[in-house]
Amino acid sequence: MTPGTSDFWFLPLGGCGEIGMNLNLYGHAGQWLMVDCGVTFEKSPVPGGGNRVEMPDPMFIANRSEALVGLIATHAHEDHIGAIAHLWEQLRCPIYTTPFTRNVLLRKLREKGIAAPVLTVHPGETVALGAFHVSWLPITHSTPETHALLIETAAGTLLHTADWKLDDAPIAGPAIQPSLFERLARRRVDAIVCDSTNATQPGHSVSEGELFEGLLAAVRSSEGRVVVSCFASNIARLQTLGHVARLSGRYLGLLGRALETLVSCARGAGYLQDDFAPVQAEHLGYLPPGEVLALATGSQGEPGAALHRLALDSHPCVSLAAGDHVLFSAKTIPGNEEAVARLIAAFEARQIRVTHPDRVWLPEQGLVPQTARRPLHASGHPCADELAQMYAWVRPRLAIPVHGEPHHLRANAAIAREAGVPLQAIGSNGDLFDLLSGRITRGAAPVGRLWLEERKGLLHRC
Repeated sequence: MTPGTSDFWFLPLGGCGEIGMNLNLYGHAGQWLMVDCGVTFEKSPVPGGGNRVEMPDPMFIANRSEALVGLIATHAHEDHIGAIAHLWEQLRCPIYTTPFTRNVLLRKLREKGIAAPVLTVHPGETVALGAFHVSWLPITHSTPETHALLIETAAGTLLHTADWKLDDAPIAGPAIQPSLFERLARRRVDAIVCDSTNATQPGHSVSEGELFEGLLAAVRSSEGRVVVSCFASNIARLQTLGHVARLSGRYLGLLGRALETLVSCARGAGYLQDDFAPVQAEHLGYLPPGEVLALATGSQGEPGAALHRLALDSHPCVSLAAGDHVLFSAKTIPGNEEAVARLIAAFEARQIRVTHPDRVWLPEQGLVPQTARRPLHASGHPCADELAQMYAWVRPRLAIPVHGEPHHLRANAAIAREAGVPLQAIGSNGDLFDLLSGRITRGAAPVGRLWLEERKGLLHRC
């Protein structure tokens, strides 16, 4: 299956009909371009439980690696870059990304002893990759330097949104620039491949800039130690919590290797201000409880993460006590509800206060609705009004929803139709989308999953 000079194809091997594990291929003039190569985490059948790392099977493109002109990493989330270090030796192509994501990716590659070429691209730059001309368009998300991609070929033009939201105050990085996307309407965009994660949610997502007051109030209302758990890659959230620590008179500490790694990568790319000044984690245990604000990994209930160890009172640096406060600044990813509930129950059994963005744990009542008026978390994905706005700006001829389960894809397609997009195409991994006609060839490429046996570094087919 080889695209001709008059063809412009989209072929997802992961991330279409599911959330996570993104791997997108674009085909034109005998060549292929890959966008993202990520992982997902599934419940493991092995003793001890936990989540195992799974990723798309790249067999289709690995068998055509000589035609693969490059791999673009749109941003630093694991579901977009987590598989690169494990699969690159099957691909052996240059990798293109921006400085922060490059810092994160290089650490992963070096850990495996892989010397892949990782080339730096800057916002607004256009790069010729074989028959594809790719422009990096800054777009806001929950990690810095996320970019939509304008992919132009002799046959047609496509906008790949990556993950995104419309945020006027993202804290880390520039605000969304509507003019970048409004200008695309004058260039005739044939198709848009668009994030669907929050398509079923009405209205507009919360801005990162709106979280400061709620987080500060939650910390100031606490007399004992405060532990905040959020995604380590959310550099804007970390910066906000740095401000909170300073204004609440608390020492900031990092609990978890992922946090230490991402903070180092962010500093290397010029992010995080002077008031983000964590002390050594070992010092937190000696400080008065009212002077401690710790950031911890493990918001999804991951076994072995810092928050899990705190719940079991087995963390080497910090021991929580009755009256301390654990605050989740992250939503629970679908599938992790039971693990998070067990984590919250373990804290509550020790009389440790727990606050969650949606719910709060109260004795004898369990999880009840969170009544705080001020938000504690902001999603990085667009709700219905934001999707409609993007379609109105770009005015594509064809909308292809991705990055969502089937009901998310259908909701996104309905929004596109109502916004005046003439064609919508809903498919799944392995389907071949003709970006010019909108036709879909079902099951055109083999798809599957690989899982990583981490202790041995071996990949197995699921």
